[in-house]
Amino acid sequence: MAQKISKSKLKARMLEIFRNIEATGEELIVTDHGKPVLRIEAIKHKKSVIDLFADIQGQVVYHEDIDTPTVEEWSDI
Repeated sequence: MAQKISKSKLKARMLEIFRNIEATGEELIVTDHGKPVLRIEAIKHKKSVIDLFADIQGQVVYHEDIDTPTVEEWSDI
């Protein structure tokens, strides 16, 4: 769950809070008189396909040609 902070408290500790958000990735809700007005969150960088599947690279086993048509599976329709 996102933490909440008032505008006045944010102003006093902004750099500290921003560094914490960058390090943890958590989001922060800024309030004005108790009502949420802003959401601050770190920018999430997308991973490349290579990075995303690095853990399983080379572990996939194909038991047949993956380009073979699958006509039999659709013949009952």
